[in-house]
Amino acid sequence: MSQWRDQWNLASKLTPRRLANAARVYGSYHRSRLTRLPRHQGLPISLSIEPTTSCNLRCPECPSGLRAFTRPTGMLSESLFRQVIDELHPTLWYLLFYFQGEPYLNPNFLSTVRYAADRNIFTATSTNGHFLTDELARQTVQSGLDRLIISIDGTTQETYQQYRVGGKLEKVLEGTRRIVAWKKKLHSRTPHLIFQFLVVRPNEHQIPEVHALANQLEVDQVVLKSAQLYDYQNGSSLLPTQDQYARYRLGNDGKYRIKNDWENRCWKMWHSCVVTWDGKVVPCCFDKDAEHALGSVRSQSFEEIWRSEAYQHFREAVFRSRSEIDMCRNCTEGLSMSL
Repeated sequence: MSQWRDQWNLASKLTPRRLANAARVYGSYHRSRLTRLPRHQGLPISLSIEPTTSCNLRCPECPSGLRAFTRPTGMLSESLFRQVIDELHPTLWYLLFYFQGEPYLNPNFLSTVRYAADRNIFTATSTNGHFLTDELARQTVQSGLDRLIISIDGTTQETYQQYRVGGKLEKVLEGTRRIVAWKKKLHSRTPHLIFQFLVVRPNEHQIPEVHALANQLEVDQVVLKSAQLYDYQNGSSLLPTQDQYARYRLGNDGKYRIKNDWENRCWKMWHSCVVTWDGKVVPCCFDKDAEHALGSVRSQSFEEIWRSEAYQHFREAVFRSRSEIDMCRNCTEGLSMSL
């Protein structure tokens, strides 16, 4: 029932103008696929915006956790955020406050959520759950945040810390309890609370346990996610043994390869993109180091970047040969149409 409420809440954010924009985006994408001539219409249906690149954990497959960025670390300013939202809110339907880093480290995070929620945009974020004090849990519920994804990659500290290096599972569980308690106190159905379980070899045996734990804590939903690995060709200690939870498959040559085909198309190039904390517009969440930045909202309007020659050339490159684009070679997304 709670998942249906979440989807109904998402649908309720549609306005005639947002629906018309979505129709233009959807129609131009499918015309482009049929004609093989990538021509775009409309503005993004969804957007990811990065509160910060900073993180308190050291997860082994995360550039933020590994401190492996070449781009600078910093915090999204409220003024830059408001500039983007003021331009896009008439057509923008879904806003994810996440790219790299831990959103709650940005002291202005919840006020930016409130600003977007006041413009009837569906808002979501993903957190490692270590900063949900009682006060921040209350503010989170009151901010208007629609969906809160908490990463929980183990049901015991021993298992949890093998991926969430430096993390404390009890902090995550206590923060979860506070969110649930404040939802009850404030008679709020939001945020829809999700436990996201990144399935890796050290924790795959605990999949039944995370469902039981979520039920015990009154979490609304559990999402199992496959892990993106950077050095997978020769295998990895993180690769799960259960094939349905692995992005990679062993080939006849003894090398691992990503399961999906590199089809020369990508829905994400039409309906969404990412704005980094310092205003760079990058085409996809797989471009973690912003190597394919197509412009900056510090010096241009978002629409100028979205319709620019550089963006059009990138869409054409995806349609021509997606496998030649470095970030696309490890991608399992973009082919499906979902938010």
